[in-house]
Amino acid sequence: MKPIAKPNSLQVATPFEDRSSLETAAASRLELAIEGSGTGIWDRNVATGRIHYSRGWKALLGYAESDLTDGIEESYTRIHPDDLAYVQAEMQAHFDRRTDSYAVEHRIRCRDGSYKWVCSRGKVTERDECGQALRMTGTTTDVSQVHSLANSLQKSINLITNLTNAIPGMAYQYCVALDGTTAYCYVSNGVNDMYELTPSQVTDNGALIDARLHPDDLADWQTSLHACTASLQPWHHDYRVILPHQGLCWRSVHANPSRQSDGSTQWHGFVTDITERKRLDIELQEFATTDSLTRLPNRRHFMTRMHEELARVHRGQPSSAVLMCDLDHFKKINDSHGHAAGDLVLRHFADVLQEQLRKNDTAGRIGGEEFAVVLSGATLVSATQFAERIRQRMVSQTLTIAGQPIAVTVSIGIAVMLVGDVHVDAVLSRSDSALYRAKEAGRNRIEASCV
Repeated sequence: MKPIAKPNSLQVATPFEDRSSLETAAASRLELAIEGSGTGIWDRNVATGRIHYSRGWKALLGYAESDLTDGIEESYTRIHPDDLAYVQAEMQAHFDRRTDSYAVEHRIRCRDGSYKWVCSRGKVTERDECGQALRMTGTTTDVSQVHSLANSLQKSINLITNLTNAIPGMAYQYCVALDGTTAYCYVSNGVNDMYELTPSQVTDNGALIDARLHPDDLADWQTSLHACTASLQPWHHDYRVILPHQGLCWRSVHANPSRQSDGSTQWHGFVTDITERKRLDIELQEFATTDSLTRLPNRRHFMTRMHEELARVHRGQPSSAVLMCDLDHFKKINDSHGHAAGDLVLRHFADVLQEQLRKNDTAGRIGGEEFAVVLSGATLVSATQFAERIRQRMVSQTLTIAGQPIAVTVSIGIAVMLVGDVHVDAVLSRSDSALYRAKEAGRNRIEASCV
């Protein structure tokens, strides 16, 4: 007969050992593990209004083992007053089976009097035969650091939002998906001034901005944007918009693209108002190119136009005609009626010229009472007909200044621009010579160059 082996401390427990002690030990180990994760456990008896807190739950808030009672009403006093109604409502919703579980984030008072953000999760584990909640078990986790980070992030977002809203102009984020669909992800309040729209309108429907663009500028705006989307180059574009209240305005956009991991393109940009700048640019351009009295091109701008026309002729296009015009006896008008009357005569002749010009023709004031006209693609015959209309109009429209009629006539010399003209001075010289002959022949007439 073999001797019976004696049990030692390393042997596994037999079925005859006390199972309750094993369950208690397992529960203790589980509680220690949960405490190590920074989570507390609570167990509520709904019927009696008593609630048990684990050591870890109390330690989470800085309480000692004997600091707290197990009354549910006393537990409510630790919840922040602003959060209490919300917490109770969510718990009742779970009791009533309107939610699968109970989960809320709220503030709870610590032992030192401060409040900490926690996340409480729980579930009813027992109900009576009528479905009424009897027992509920759950956990509480410290989420203060998450809320602190969220608050810091929100402060940064608020700061950036306030800054972008305070700066004149519109800051925005624009996204272009792989399938070509577009959306404004963010728009600052400046959209009110730039497009007379609200941020929510634009983020809901970005096409509203396209609808504000001037019809003549929309295609260029879209082409420019698509090109920069493909090349990932910074985008700068000036364009016009037509707004319900501000009317026609100029806008300038500056934006930088970046390709996202999903292949889409994200733009961060800024839109500013350049209406005043464009107005000044136009005024400066007019000042540099326009005669202030007659509003015709000045000599410098007219000569630029002459060079363009000669280049066209050199490319084999139909020849053009150049007319030199001089108001007869203009010095006598100034001497007899004053320089103010002379200015009126000059403006009157400029108006007569403008009435007869075609779209591609140009008239300019060369100096004093001398004017020049370039008729694009005109022959000597058609140029002579134009000159005759001008001459007759001046004869038939007698000016009355300060109650006195003033007869004004004009002498005109014509020359045709030739392929052999190396410089515009050649054709101007011929037309000027023809003008001289017209004046020598008695004025109020037209002469043409023989070449």
